[in-house]
Amino acid sequence: QVQLVESGGGLVQAGDSLRLSCAASGRTDSVYVMAWFRQAPGKEREFAAAISRNGGDINYADSVKGRFTISRDNVKNTVYLRMNSLKTEDTAVYYCAAAKTPFLVFLGGSGGRYDYWGQGTQVTVSS
Repeated sequence: QVQLVESGGGLVQAGDSLRLSCAASGRTDSVYVMAWFRQAPGKEREFAAAISRNGGDINYADSVKGRFTISRDNVKNTVYLRMNSLKTEDTAVYYCAAAKTPFLVFLGGSGGRYDYWGQGTQVTVSS
């Protein structure tokens, strides 16, 4: 089993930056692709970014490309999401996800590929 705990969310103004963290514990040696998803009120969960085990392959949703950066520290068992130039439409609960089987990162947009999920952290962007 793997446990994921997100942190770093908060209330910011449009144009500000935030960095989310997701700390993994447990059988972290079994974790391959890790990703961030988000869910806005009244909307379905959507993919934001995914990163391979060695950090060499990364995929972003078009809505965050150029503004968000996903990174990973396997020593600390932590994945990060740096969010710059935040917009009001980025307001959502952000969830960390991890997969215990390897797959190509460009396929990482489907939530069904992930086995473990965190509890989420709220990001609110005001105008």
